[in-house]
Amino acid sequence: MAPNSPPRREFLKFAGGVFASAVSMGPGLAKAATAGSKPLNGVFPIGQTPFTESDKLDLDCLASEVKFVNRGKVHGFAWPQIASGWSTLSESERFSGAEAILAAGKGGSTALVIGVQDKAGSLEQAKRYARHAEKNGADAIISLPPPAVTGPQQILAYYKQIGAATGLPLFVQTTGNLSVDAVAEMFKTIPTMKVVKDEAGKPLERVREICERTANKLAVFSGNGVRTMIEEMALGFTGHCPTTGMADVYQSAWDLWHANKRTEAFDMFGRILAFDSIPGSADYSLVARGVFKDTTRYRPTPGMYGSKGPPRLDEVGRKLVREALNTFLKPYLRA
Repeated sequence: MAPNSPPRREFLKFAGGVFASAVSMGPGLAKAATAGSKPLNGVFPIGQTPFTESDKLDLDCLASEVKFVNRGKVHGFAWPQIASGWSTLSESERFSGAEAILAAGKGGSTALVIGVQDKAGSLEQAKRYARHAEKNGADAIISLPPPAVTGPQQILAYYKQIGAATGLPLFVQTTGNLSVDAVAEMFKTIPTMKVVKDEAGKPLERVREICERTANKLAVFSGNGVRTMIEEMALGFTGHCPTTGMADVYQSAWDLWHANKRTEAFDMFGRILAFDSIPGSADYSLVARGVFKDTTRYRPTPGMYGSKGPPRLDEVGRKLVREALNTFLKPYLRA
């Protein structure tokens, strides 16, 4: 698209107006809550989980992933969540993975968020994960609701217990049809709840209401692949959770937008969309960027890739990804 084409000018005019309106509603839409010295806003990619060819959790590569986001000045990093294949991990893998991540990020500026939900729905196990995260230096914890629990009062009771288990900021991840009323009630009654990663209902249609109902004090993060980041920022989302391979470029788009450089932010996000149009680019990008190994494997995860895990690119596909990174995108890569 030409730099000054009418459709883009009209969109940026609209987005700028929405953003200005969001700022006028209060600081929560333009500046999310903070915990200590690390802001809980910006880009918080969901870490991908590397395995060796013998299906062992690769702690060295997991640590490299954290160092990668630190080099890229990415605000945060969360593991293990849905895109991490968390439900395939054993208790020992959860503990050792969290320890490797927190050790690798010690002293860095990236806020490290550890997932604490238990695949069997055990509240006590989730508390153990939370306390382990706090003991080892996590900046925050995040939890999905227990599996098969949909009642808002039961979900509230669960998050009250998780929130009280540590003094760490709590990210609540919504799913299903959890209402804005339920989110507002959780924020009102759980002192440690600082962020909602909203994937319930229609997040784009309810973000403004969540911000209003929580007096702009609750940070609202997006998920679902962060495919509509420009609109999300215009509507008031203060954080975004993509996958890790292009997290530094996502962060650049966020930084530009919040510096009121909306045209540049639009262009930066367009580069991400162009890269993502290459089939398999998201899964191969960490290998192409030297974070994971050529031999790195992903464990098959129910509900994501079926029984065989993500498709592996052939040499033609790998070459295309490398060329895109080394030519078109190279000037914009931070890490």
